[in-house]
Parts: sequence; structure tokens; C-alpha cells
Amino acid sequence: MSAPETKSPSVTVGEFYTRHSESLQMKLLGSDTGFDRRIREPTINRPGLALAGFFSYFAAKRIQVLGSAELSYLKSLADAEVRVRFRALCAEPIPCIVISRSAKPPSALLEEAEAAGVAVFRTPMITMRYTNAATLALEFDFAPTKSEYGSMMDVMGVGTLIRGSSGIGKSECVLGLIERGHSLVSDDMTRFRALEGRELVGTSPDLTRYHMEVRGIGVINVMSVFGVGSVRLEKRLDLIVTLKDWQELEEVDRIGLDQEYYEILDILIPHITIPVRMGRDLGRLVEVAAMDQKLKSMGQNSAVEFNERLLKSMQKKKEP
Repeated sequence: MSAPETKSPSVTVGEFYTRHSESLQMKLLGSDTGFDRRIREPTINRPGLALAGFFSYFAAKRIQVLGSAELSYLKSLADAEVRVRFRALCAEPIPCIVISRSAKPPSALLEEAEAAGVAVFRTPMITMRYTNAATLALEFDFAPTKSEYGSMMDVMGVGTLIRGSSGIGKSECVLGLIERGHSLVSDDMTRFRALEGRELVGTSPDLTRYHMEVRGIGVINVMSVFGVGSVRLEKRLDLIVTLKDWQELEEVDRIGLDQEYYEILDILIPHITIPVRMGRDLGRLVEVAAMDQKLKSMGQNSAVEFNERLLKSMQKKKEP
């Protein structure tokens, strides 16, 4: 089985509108021409200089937003000149145009944009607020993604990816955690997105969301069986647990002083390996591992504290 590949970010105008039109209060003006155009930079541009005829260093790869300043400037021009300026703007390989503050666009804009195949939208949001919100949305869309084999759970606020070879007991472990009140994020395959290069957010592929496969039973709808509280749409990844057959491990860490890490999209995530053998309650062990990781994130490391106590005890015994 080959490893999952990392996907390069690619966002079309249509995808951006479908995902964010509600949160950004965007309304399409005219036809959906230009929905296949690609947004190639995750930020916003205000084309004031371009409307004035200056196209050097013009950021054509970004969404173009027209606010009060741009529209006020255009009102000072003759209608024929306004059409010329819009024609020149739409001749550039821009993704789309957004008009803020619910302003009524000049008819020349809609006509020239339609002719050039550029979609035009309107939003009631003020320009600065739209710019900030749209930039955040684009940063999420452009964040690098990668799929990893494993089931992800939210264990008391700790996003935990459970990995292991086929038949090792991942499904039984996940079911045990769900029965204890924890939430399923994804079963078998988890898609991760790196946000600002500092954290990973995991979610499930659309096809398998809220479902999991249990050998001997088949595919079940977790939300229908265990309730709406048993699932989550997405969760930040905090811990990776690998289940491994006890006999395959040469040495088992009994104290936990040496922290291991697993790398996904250049981000290191704390990683532990739990030996699997008959009679072990894997769900309970993963639950304890998640709680211990939560303590570590708050600055309390049980293994380090125990080691310090042990060293102090040994030192006292050496003293006369």
C-alpha cells in the first residue's frame, strides 16, 4: 500500500464562492462566468492604481476588491473613460472582482467583466472587514494538505491519531473510546491541513465522514448509533499513537523520558507506541496517553517528575 500523497493547494473562484459565500455574505452579480478561474495567491488586492492606469507590479493573481475609495474615484470620470478603465482591468488575468458595502456597480463594470469572463460579487461588509475575513478564508484554503492512514479521535480535547497495521485492533480501540464519551473525527484515513505552518487540523474525507468500518459488523453510522456528540467535523492534532504487536517491539519504554515525534507536513507531533497483546484495554490506554499529553501541554511531565524524585532519593541514600 503506497503512502498518501501531499496535495498542492488550488482554489478556483467557484470553490471559494461555494465554501465562503455565506460567511463573507457574497452575492453573485450576473452570470457565473469565470468560476473556473484560479485564485493563485491567498490574499486580497485593491486595484486603485490599476484603475488609474498604472499596472506595474499589479497583483493580478489576487481577488480584486473595490471599496468606497475606488468607486468614488470612478465617479469622477466620464462614462466612456470608466468603461476603458474596467476593460483594461478585466483584460488582466484576475480571478474575480468583489464590491464591498453593497455599493451599486457601474453598468460598464458588469458588461466588461461579462465580456472578459470575470465573475463579479457584492458584499455588505465594509472593505477592511471583508479583506481580513477573506484573507483568513484563503489562508485556510491554501494551507498544504496531506492524508494519513489512521483513525482520529477527540479524547477530552486532545486530538489523537491512532495508527497501526491492519487487524491490530484500531477499530476496537476507537469503539471503546466512543463508548466512553469521546468523539470520532475520522476513521481509517484522516486528512490534515497545516495552518500557518504551526498546527495540523484533521478531518475526514467527505465520503466516509461519520462512518467507520468494524470487522464482522460492516460499516456503521457512528452518529446514528451513538448520538450527535460522538462525532466531530475537525480537530487539531496533538498526539499520535501507534499500536504495535508486543512481539514486534525489541524494547518497551517503561518510564517515558524520551519523547518521540512523528512528522506531518514539516510539523512535529508527539508520538508514542503502545504494545498490543491479548487482554489489554487499548481504549483505556489511549485515553490515559491523551490525558498525560494534556498534562504535558500544561507544563507537567510525570516521567520527568518521577525521575527527579528518584534521583533525589538516590542522593539521600548516598549521604552519610
